[in-house]
Amino acid sequence: MQIIVTGRKMTVSDALRSYVEEKIGNSLKVFSISPMNVEVVLRKEKNPANPKPAVAEVTLVTKGHIIRTEEAEEDMYAAIDVAAAKTARQLRKYKTKVVDRRHGGKKLGESFAPDEMLPQEGEHAVDFDNYGHIVRVKEMELEALTEEEALLQIDLLGHDFFVYNEIETELVNVIYRRKDGSYGLLKQRPRTVTG
Repeated sequence: MQIIVTGRKMTVSDALRSYVEEKIGNSLKVFSISPMNVEVVLRKEKNPANPKPAVAEVTLVTKGHIIRTEEAEEDMYAAIDVAAAKTARQLRKYKTKVVDRRHGGKKLGESFAPDEMLPQEGEHAVDFDNYGHIVRVKEMELEALTEEEALLQIDLLGHDFFVYNEIETELVNVIYRRKDGSYGLLKQRPRTVTG
């Protein structure tokens, strides 16, 4: 397992780098999944009103799946601790779901939403200076997945929605998390040819 540690608008000291490698490495070494690449990005928020300015982002890529965690705390060491624990929980969930799916796991209609996946208070701050404007553009290739695989991916990423190509129809679908913790599915309607 390779752990890449970088700082966004901050310098990562050797002590901090060692701490990340120890904490994240210890959290993940119990899972014998390879290949597994881990990228950790550390940053400090500059807003003085933010009570938790230290942020640790962990992105783990394994066997075509991405597990992403972002945690904010008062100091960087605490943020790393919380992010390491949450990443281990997410990886455990990934392994459980992959095994469950092989043995007849849940379908989309039988979805679940553990409390740790729901947005927590203060998790998303709105930047009112850029409100109503596109502030980030992300390009991506849409993967061909089943509904169950897309449901697994939205949980692993911790996002509110996930866009993918439905494997049988090759049409674009969007799975989204509803306020009550259940999931919704937006399906692209096939175009009808008139002539």
